[in-house]
Amino acid sequence: MTTHTEEPALTIDELAARAGVTVRTVRFYGTRGLLPPPVIGPRRVGHYGQAHLSRLALIEELRHQGMTLAAIERYLARLPPGLSAQDLAIHRAVVASWAPDTVETLDRAELERRAGRSLTEEDVGRLAAMSVLVPDDGAYRVDSGLLRLGVRLLDVPLSQEVILAARNVLTEHSRTAARELSGLLRDAVSERAAQDVRSLSAEMQPLVVQALLTTFQRSLREELRAWVRESAQD
Repeated sequence: MTTHTEEPALTIDELAARAGVTVRTVRFYGTRGLLPPPVIGPRRVGHYGQAHLSRLALIEELRHQGMTLAAIERYLARLPPGLSAQDLAIHRAVVASWAPDTVETLDRAELERRAGRSLTEEDVGRLAAMSVLVPDDGAYRVDSGLLRLGVRLLDVPLSQEVILAARNVLTEHSRTAARELSGLLRDAVSERAAQDVRSLSAEMQPLVVQALLTTFQRSLREELRAWVRESAQD
């Protein structure tokens, strides 16, 4: 996969705030080689880019899944070199897809800490519209698996209506795909015992999710390239 050129622009404090971790954590990951070193700019100040942020998000996701530091090091060592921020986000999506549905009740301060930024009332309203959180008597019931995605969508230059419409499209088609794939598996194992069915389901699930993510990523890239070509011809 190709690496996207970017201009690192985040200080270590800004990187930590965006990722919802401490500066000490960023430095620790750096000393262990989990996070690439920053680009040193004027006045010997280190700057980080989107790839650093995506890699840090992946590390935190692996940690939240219960992986030890040694296991995280092995996981990252197996990744192809030169992955872009988008590629790292795909890896994180695969990891996050195995997280159990977790709804936590958080106060405003903890919500903003997890989000890695201050949230306006408009931001909270948009997150609620995306079903990321539900206000609950001065606190918030938060879907932890969706929070980071929802916060990133706050900065996407699209209206809330377009984002919700896109979510509906993805939900509808993913349910259709899941239903059809489930039917194929059901037909294939109709003669098997219940234990064999559970075993096959557990074995197939990660393969199916990774295949769906990879296929969708490639299809979306092709559609966007076609869109760019059409725009250039106008």
